Amino acid sequence: MARVIWEYRDLRFIVGIAIFAASVGSASAQQVAARADLQQRPDTAPKTSISSATKTAAAAPSSPPATSDAKPARGSSVKGPYYVDFRARTAASYGHAFVWYGKTSQRAVEVAGLHPAGDTLPYVLGHLMFVPSETGASYGDLDEQYLTASYRVYLNEADAKKVFAYIKRLQANSPVWNAGTTNCTNFIGRIASFMGLKAPFHLLKPEEYINKLRALNGGRQTVQLVADR
Repeated sequence: MARVIWEYRDLRFIVGIAIFAASVGSASAQQVAARADLQQRPDTAPKTSISSATKTAAAAPSSPPATSDAKPARGSSVKGPYYVDFRARTAASYGHAFVWYGKTSQRAVEVAGLHPAGDTLPYVLGHLMFVPSETGASYGDLDEQYLTASYRVYLNEADAKKVFAYIKRLQANSPVWNAGTTNCTNFIGRIASFMGLKAPFHLLKPEEYINKLRALNGGRQTVQLVADR
C-alpha cells in the first residue's frame, strides 16, 4: 500500500513539473504583449490583488462546502434581475476562471475566484503542493480585453440571495490553492453545482471549462431554485 501511495505522489510531481514547464514555455509571448499594453500582466498568481468588495465594470445584461439545498426548476424562461456570470480570461500561463455576480440594472459587480496569494513563487509551488489562496478579484478580471469565454445565468431576487450567500461562504472556506485539485475551475464548478447546473470535470483550461459548462447545460440562461424535499 505504501508503495502505491509513493508512486502516486511521484506521478503527481512529474505531472506538476510538466504542467509548469508547459506554462513557462507559453508565458513569454503573452507577457510581452501584456506588458507592452499595460506594463503589467494579468495572471492566476497576480502581483497585485484587488479587494473582494464591490467592483465597478461594464456589466450589461446582454451579454461552504458544495452541498446545495436547492435544485433548478424546469420550465422557467423569464430572465431574473440578478445574475452569475462564469468567466475565463487569458493569463501568462493557461488562463484563469472566476465569476462576476450582481444585479443586471447596476454596473457594479462582485468578483469571486480562487488563485494563489502572492507572486510567482506561490503559483509555481502550487503545482506541487497546497499554497495560501485569495478568493477575490485578481488583476485582469475586470478587463474585457482579456476575456476568452463567458456564460451568464439569471436568477430572481430570492434565489440570488441564496447563491450570493453561498459564494461568500465558499470564499471564506477556501484557504488554499493547488493547480490539480483546489484550483479556479474547481471553485467556480462548486458554485455551478450549488445552482443546480451540471459542472464539467475541473481539469480543463479555463476557456474550455466555461464553454463545456455552457454546452452541458444546453446554454440555458435562467435558474430557479426550489428547496429539496
